[in-house]
Amino acid sequence: MSQDVAKSKVPHVVIIGGGFGGLEVAKSLANCNVRVTLIDRRNYHLFQPMLYQVATAALSPADIACPIRQVLAQIKNCNVVLAEVAGIDLQNQQVQFTHNAIPYDYLVLAAGASHSYFGNDHWAQYAPGLKTLENATEIRRRLLLAFESAEYEGDPEERRAALTFAIVGGGPTGVELAGSIKEIATTSLARDFRNIDTKTARVILIESADRVLMQFDPTLSERAKRDLERMGVEVMLHSKVTEITEQGVTIGEQFVPVRNVIWAAGVAASSLGKSLGVPLDRAGRVIVEPDLSVPQHSNVFVIGDMAAAKSADTNKPVPGVAQGALQMGSHVAKLIRAEARAQGAVTPRPAFKYHDKGSMATIGKALAVAEIGKWKFGGYFAWLLWGAIHIFFLVGFRNRLAVFSKWTWNWIVNARDSRLIMGDAHLTIDKIAGEDIVPRSAKEKRPGQETSSFN
Repeated sequence: MSQDVAKSKVPHVVIIGGGFGGLEVAKSLANCNVRVTLIDRRNYHLFQPMLYQVATAALSPADIACPIRQVLAQIKNCNVVLAEVAGIDLQNQQVQFTHNAIPYDYLVLAAGASHSYFGNDHWAQYAPGLKTLENATEIRRRLLLAFESAEYEGDPEERRAALTFAIVGGGPTGVELAGSIKEIATTSLARDFRNIDTKTARVILIESADRVLMQFDPTLSERAKRDLERMGVEVMLHSKVTEITEQGVTIGEQFVPVRNVIWAAGVAASSLGKSLGVPLDRAGRVIVEPDLSVPQHSNVFVIGDMAAAKSADTNKPVPGVAQGALQMGSHVAKLIRAEARAQGAVTPRPAFKYHDKGSMATIGKALAVAEIGKWKFGGYFAWLLWGAIHIFFLVGFRNRLAVFSKWTWNWIVNARDSRLIMGDAHLTIDKIAGEDIVPRSAKEKRPGQETSSFN
């Protein structure tokens, strides 16, 4: 028997997405009699729970990302492909690219989710979301440039708008961003500027529901709100954003001049789900069977943020969090492994059961809330626990060491050393007189006045 023929008898498992769920499937199939191909349009695994720390200059992008090939280097039966998938052909069992396709015996869709602006996609240019490293560095750029522009702004109203930050959405991402932005304004940047008081920066957290952190116990939601307000964050509940423009944000009928808006209110599953031609929920997630397979296609699985799944024991929806993706990935890998060992024989498929290991959200320095089983607590201990767990789940020893070192340094000196403005950092002022800088005022600028540029 030729090597090619022998190889063709080994089931080919194709995984789309190198996030928590996709990596878990690949690692769990190590030493199994299958061929694994993991496809991702980026060459790195991203630890999304810490993206907000990149956006607020506490960490660098490389601290929370690790090359996928490095992660899977020891998985000998796994190949990594850097490519963007164009669609799925369920009938012919193929993953389609722009110019070619590859066949599969098993397919695992773990492509994650993107932002949802609830039909207002034109808001995206004014209110970036936080799902990718590109999003994080763009938010960091806007955040730091806001202080730079305010430093030389002569119009008080324009300066106030530049130093106002609005976060739409009171979930964990919104709460963590709001606390971090207020913290960087009041501590890390307080000594860096000469013409402005960064402590006067206004941070507004906007939530349409009656409390923040809706997935937490109401007592913890109230505690988080109270901690944010003590830090100086304005928390607006029962508030719906009706318009976002370059000039500001409209909340109900109230217009607030804002130059920096961050979107943390909604997500939509990867558009790959639409190419399957199967039922989807309102967020574009695939409505999967109890075993996480696609209806009428038992060899195709959907996990993570792409799946509208329910836990078999509670019948409650599985939340779109890292632990859910990890557990789904482990479950699917066990099913594939069992069927590969059975070599075509029928094997029973247990339904997926989600085990909630708890929820945590950080608010600021030594401030966090945690809900683990019946235990509900906040403050310093919750913050320590949040940090320990997040460092533990980081991929790669180098990343764990880097994050721990930077957190320790930031704690001691209240520093955020990753304050690099990437991309366009062009700043124009009207006049330089020796060491004195004359601030620019859009209302008072004189025609023909010479300008100088800083980069």
